[in-house]
Amino acid sequence: MSVSPLSPHAPATTDRGPAERLLRCWFPVLALIVPLFAVAIVSDLAGSVMIQRTVTEALIRIVVVVGIYVFVGNTGVISFGSVTFMAIAAYATGWQTCCEALKPITMPGLPEFLRDHSYSLFPAALAAVALAALAAFVTGLVLMRMSGLAASISTLAVLFIVNVVYSNWDSVTMGTASMVGLPRYVTLWVALGAAVLAIVVAWLYQSSRFGLAVRATRADEVAAAACGVSLYRARLLAFTLSGALMGLGGVLTAHFLGTVSINSFFLKLTFIALAMLVVGGMGSLAGAVAGVVVTSVVIDVFRRLESGFSIAGANWSLPAGTQELVLAGVMLLILIYRKDGLMGGREFHWPSNRGKIAGT
Repeated sequence: MSVSPLSPHAPATTDRGPAERLLRCWFPVLALIVPLFAVAIVSDLAGSVMIQRTVTEALIRIVVVVGIYVFVGNTGVISFGSVTFMAIAAYATGWQTCCEALKPITMPGLPEFLRDHSYSLFPAALAAVALAALAAFVTGLVLMRMSGLAASISTLAVLFIVNVVYSNWDSVTMGTASMVGLPRYVTLWVALGAAVLAIVVAWLYQSSRFGLAVRATRADEVAAAACGVSLYRARLLAFTLSGALMGLGGVLTAHFLGTVSINSFFLKLTFIALAMLVVGGMGSLAGAVAGVVVTSVVIDVFRRLESGFSIAGANWSLPAGTQELVLAGVMLLILIYRKDGLMGGREFHWPSNRGKIAGT
């Protein structure tokens, strides 16, 4: 016996309105952004400067790790040199916004338009991010002709080259000394806005035809090429966009700390950022964000324990370097028992009602 669509016992329709379709499309992003807003609000209301600083650092790390994910997660090629573009953008924004009285003394080799002038914060940030993207594009023109291990090692070579150049270019970068006097305008809410921007940009890219094309090359290079996908162009675009987001991370770091040092953008930051991506899972945007959250909590807890704590009136502290050992242990456990990371390469999805029948 057939049931009329108008009958109260008819199965629920599967037609979706525009609002629901839009919500389903953006749910993976909202599932990441809404908790970040909640954490930021709670941190702001808590009133603790230490908590706000910790959350702000984590949000900046999200920008950085998402920037790495845009290339590594979509192409499957590990990049050890993405932090290079953080350094380029951090110094670029420092040259533009640093104290005018200091630059002629500490960095006399700067061009006159940078040495004798300072620029507004927002245009300076845009110019720094654009420079990082340009640097990624130019280096990508060469590096993206390689694949696999050769491409990964070549990105590491770029990191070493920039580090050596900036460490010895005393008249422009102050060498290994720190550039000081940068305005510190990166607050909790500025970092949150940047993290949301990075997440949205990464989602739009991986959902676009360009993102789908480069993910196809990750799955099977030969099959993707047979379908007309240019491996070189697809990876070059991903590398350039990744460089822009890493540049944004560099600008945030510079104006959060108020100083810039080339040693801050080297191997330690490289491996911590990659560890965060591995822990969460490099196959999904949700994994990149989850990895930052989990790893940041571990680092902060053990950093506090290293600083000292009191039990029953007695003062205790863990040996220095414990947080690095614990982080390494977490990575090993993840790689052994869940090699695809905490998220297993999956995004958050709208809860499905498939299989449910109305009235049963």
